[in-house]
Amino acid sequence: MTIATLFITLFFCMIIGMPIAIALGFSSMLTILLFSDDSLASIALKLYASTSEHYTLLAIPFFILSSAFLSTGGVARRIIDFAMDSVGHIRGGLAMASVLACMLFAAVSGSSPATVAAIGSIVIVGMVSAGYPEKFAAGVITTSGTLGILIPPSIVMLVYAAATEVSAARMFMAGLIPGLMMGLLLMIAIYIVARIKNLPSRPFPGMGVLVKSSAKALGGIALIFIVLGSIYGGVASPTEAAAVACVYAYLVAILGYRDIGPLKNVPWKKPKEPLYRAVLRNISFMLIGIIKTPTDKEIRSVVRDGAKVSIMLLFIIANAMLFAHVLTTERIPHIIAEAIVGMGLPVWGFLIIVNLLLLAAGNFMEPSAILLIMAPILFPIAVQLGIDPIHLGIIMVVNMEIGMLTPPVGLNLFVTSGITGRSIGWVIHSCLPWLVLLLFFLGLITYIPQISLFLPEYIDKLSGY
Repeated sequence: MTIATLFITLFFCMIIGMPIAIALGFSSMLTILLFSDDSLASIALKLYASTSEHYTLLAIPFFILSSAFLSTGGVARRIIDFAMDSVGHIRGGLAMASVLACMLFAAVSGSSPATVAAIGSIVIVGMVSAGYPEKFAAGVITTSGTLGILIPPSIVMLVYAAATEVSAARMFMAGLIPGLMMGLLLMIAIYIVARIKNLPSRPFPGMGVLVKSSAKALGGIALIFIVLGSIYGGVASPTEAAAVACVYAYLVAILGYRDIGPLKNVPWKKPKEPLYRAVLRNISFMLIGIIKTPTDKEIRSVVRDGAKVSIMLLFIIANAMLFAHVLTTERIPHIIAEAIVGMGLPVWGFLIIVNLLLLAAGNFMEPSAILLIMAPILFPIAVQLGIDPIHLGIIMVVNMEIGMLTPPVGLNLFVTSGITGRSIGWVIHSCLPWLVLLLFFLGLITYIPQISLFLPEYIDKLSGY
């Protein structure tokens, strides 16, 4: 009766259009009031504790704010230029460069829709003007943007780590090889299609231009090495690395590239200006920029937008943690786990069920909400069957990637529709061939666990654990 009340109330609230966070909280509170000895005061305490006791969750607003600074600035434009100069001369190189740009920006932003918006708004038009079919360009960018939640640092991985209390650092390690592998698969598929359809390429610009574009993009790309290097090297936790990333993104966008803020479009060096004078002028401008930052409208707008996204996500997490608390106290995951283990279901059969459940949920819900609901249920079953929790986490993240491309709630579909001005149906049709490739990749990740586990196990071995 308790299980029926909890899930029937949740799904009914979602069907009538109630926001997912409120639906989670309402169904949890109703179940507690009807079937539990807990008081209303305990509900308030749990809502507070769910966000204050999980140190890992503190990384989320930091990564969101750093992504907001870099997305608003010209980091995406510089990364695209570097990717174009690197692989644009290969057959189908513009599309391959788009994938490379998405991979690099994904490692900076940690968000899939942000990756599609930042890269797609520039690249889709460029690919079409170069002679690529618009549907092909839209499909490539929409699919490549899903790398934003697989290549670390990833906000979705942080949510899974908080829901299951596994190491966020190990999740980041486990996501690196699958992320690179998926990017490589997309590039191979693009090259094959380019040879068949004779898609254009552009001349190699020369090493001088490549070095210049890489130097311009270095300010944004360096963030990848700062965050992942500090985590993998054991120097900082994901939360500490996120805080450093936030400060670095601010310095790069406002004082380095000067795309936003009080120093917007101020050149680093004027024509024929002596170097010593340029250095002194820049030092004084930087000090002025730091002083004027709190009053600058553009910066305040970026911080406000980042805060809105953070509050929205943390509100969902708080209510989902309350939902997970009800599941745990009522021993619902353990009951389901014992039933499945008692059925004698093999590991491969359980993983098929997991993928089908997550793919179905991805059609109707946002990735973070799915993880927060499903992870507490699936986690104990996976542990009893001997499945590594990190491997399960990567399987869930890849399913969430596919959910970004499936209607009616595929976020990447709406972003690409807004960029191209085309209908959602048109965007869905452009993504179908790439969706097949993603399902093949999901099969590899599901049944070859070493793709996910090799790097964390290797780093543990190096560390002596």
